[in-house]
Amino acid sequence: MVLLRAVACASATAVLLVPAAAQAKTKTVSVGPPLAAAKKLGETTTANAFFPSKLKVHVGDAVKFVPAGFHTVDFPKKGGGPLPLIVPAGEKVSGLNDAAGAAFWFNGQDALSLNPGFAAPPASTWGKKATYTGANAVESGLPGEKSKPLTVKFTKAGTYTYYCDLHPGMKASITVAKKGARVPTAKQDAAAAKKQVDAALKAAKDLEKTAPGANTVDLGVAAKGGVEYFGMVPAALTVAKGTTVKFQMTKGSYEAHTATFGPGNIEDPASYIGGVAASFESPQIDPKGVYPSDVTPVSLTPTTHGNGFWNSGALDAAGQTPLPESSSVKFDTPGTYTYYCLIHPFMRGTVTVQ
Repeated sequence: MVLLRAVACASATAVLLVPAAAQAKTKTVSVGPPLAAAKKLGETTTANAFFPSKLKVHVGDAVKFVPAGFHTVDFPKKGGGPLPLIVPAGEKVSGLNDAAGAAFWFNGQDALSLNPGFAAPPASTWGKKATYTGANAVESGLPGEKSKPLTVKFTKAGTYTYYCDLHPGMKASITVAKKGARVPTAKQDAAAAKKQVDAALKAAKDLEKTAPGANTVDLGVAAKGGVEYFGMVPAALTVAKGTTVKFQMTKGSYEAHTATFGPGNIEDPASYIGGVAASFESPQIDPKGVYPSDVTPVSLTPTTHGNGFWNSGALDAAGQTPLPESSSVKFDTPGTYTYYCLIHPFMRGTVTVQ
C-alpha cells in the first residue's frame, strides 16, 4: 500500500513538473485588423490581412481565429489553393433586356454566384473546433455579425498557407514545429502583430489624396499589407464633352469594385440600381451587376440602355480571377452623372461633363 502511494505521488509530481512549453497551447490570430487598429484606420479604410501574418506553434497546439471583418479562413487540402470567389451557377442567362427592350449581350453566358464552397450558410464553421493535417480542408465560411472564433488544432509538422476566399491575395502562414522546438512567446507574437498594425496605419495615410492621372478614376486605393481605402479617387471629376473616362483598380488591391451609373436609389432594393446592388448579398448575382453592360466602347447619356445605365462589371487587380482591371466609357452629353460601386454601395462619385 505504501509502495502504491509512493508511485501515485511520484506520478502526480511528474505531471506537475512537466514544462509549460510541452503542454498544448492556443495562440490567436485576428482575421482582419484588431479592434483598436480598425478604429484608427477609420470607417473608409481597412487592412485585408491576418494579424499576425506569420505564426509558429508546436505540434498539438491550436490557433484561435477571431473574426474581425468580413473574411473567411481557408486551409486548403495539401497542394490546393483558395476557393475561387465567383463560379458558374449551373445555368445560362436568358431573357434579360435593358430598359429600352434590347437584349443584353451576356444572354447565353453563365449565370454567376458567389462560390457556395464558402458562401453557403451550411459551410460555416465559425464557433467550432477543427483539426488540420493537410489531408482535408478546413473552411470557416462567411462570418455573421455575432460569429465566434474558429479554433484549429495542428497535429502534423509543416508550414501551412491559408487564405481569405473573399479577398484574392489575402493570405498568411502557420509553421507547425515538432515538440521541443523553439517557438515565439505570446509576447513576441504580440510584438509581431503590433509591428504589422503600425505598418498598416502608416500605409493608410493620405490614400484618398493619390492622383490616378488625367480622366482616370481609381475605384478604391490599395497599399502594402492589404490596406484598402474605400472611395472613388477623385470623388468628383470634371471633364469636357467627348472625354473618355477610365475606371480602374489599383495595383495590389485584394478587393473587387464596380463603376455603375443608373437610375434609382442604391440603398433601395426595389429600385433599378438598388436591386442590382442587393444581388451581391444573395447566392446568385444579377448578371447586370457582375458582367459589364457593354463589350464595345459606348457613350453614356441619360438614355443609354433606355435609362442611363452603364456598368463596368466587377473589376479586380488580383490576377487570380478572370475579372478585368479597368473599364472605360465616353461622355458626350453635358450634365452631372452619379455612379456607385455595387459591391460597396457607400462608395460613390460624380462625373460632371461641361
